[in-house]
Amino acid sequence: MKAVLIKNYGQADQLYIGDYEQPQPQSHELLIKVQATAVNRADIAQREGHYPSPADASPLMGLELAGIVEKVGDRVTKWKEGDRVFGLLGGGGYAEYAVIPESMAMELPDNMAFTTAAAIPEVFLTAYQTLFWVGRLQKGERVLIHAGASGVGTAAIQLAKQAGAEVVATAGSEGKLEACRHFGADLAINYKTDAFDKVIEANYGANSIDVILDFIGASYWEKNEKVIAMDGRHVLISTLGGAKINTFHLGRLMAKRATVTGTTLRSRSLEYKERLTDEFAIWALPLFKAGKITPVVDRVFPIEKVKEAHEYMEANKNIGKIVLSMTTH
Repeated sequence: MKAVLIKNYGQADQLYIGDYEQPQPQSHELLIKVQATAVNRADIAQREGHYPSPADASPLMGLELAGIVEKVGDRVTKWKEGDRVFGLLGGGGYAEYAVIPESMAMELPDNMAFTTAAAIPEVFLTAYQTLFWVGRLQKGERVLIHAGASGVGTAAIQLAKQAGAEVVATAGSEGKLEACRHFGADLAINYKTDAFDKVIEANYGANSIDVILDFIGASYWEKNEKVIAMDGRHVLISTLGGAKINTFHLGRLMAKRATVTGTTLRSRSLEYKERLTDEFAIWALPLFKAGKITPVVDRVFPIEKVKEAHEYMEANKNIGKIVLSMTTH
């Protein structure tokens, strides 16, 4: 089969399409003819050699897929050949075929295109996990979502609003701020022109954020510490702004009884991801079908232009997801 491969770890020009052995489904797995996948920051890190795939996952890039069931394992009971599905992967989505445990596949709504469904799994499951399982967000609370116009950001804004929370988002351009407002943010702050902690305090008062979804890390640490509320939950998802903090005042965290939790999804156990997928599907699929929440697709690239897709993400041009269409079919 054809797949996206890496010549040597490094820049996007190291990506190429070559031949790779087609996977075969185990007893409880599905072989999927991939119609679309999507680009994630994890793919860039893997391409650079910083984020190897888990031992039990495909070494290929691609953390999600949408496609058609080509073949089922001999103990599969839920799916049959020809079913349209989408789901989260440990790796392998950047290929003509991929395998996925039957328990991780979700039914693709009839009115949804493959390129739209491919924009759901990684960002919406990450947003759901970080908001509700890790952040324990409750109705009536206030959440601060950094990188609000990103894939996870646009998903988190929508999920938080559906849960009855008040949403503050940060982004770096007027177009991205408008997107945050469109998807439900009550307050959108340009982090390039305004100190978000001061804007939040001016609008809501001191210590007013119950949950923080943080992709930035070190460079936002002090401001996050100022705005978090008593018993607040700071969920660290990535460290795009650095991983090392020069000063760390434990007393301030203790005084607010705040918690800081780092989390990843890719390295979680299959059992954890199965439970997450089940809960998310029950809660969110009806909302997708009703149009109350929607995947946000910024741009679709044919798989032959995977280099350009990676460069587009690295330039931070996207609002929502960057999707790869498997046009080699």
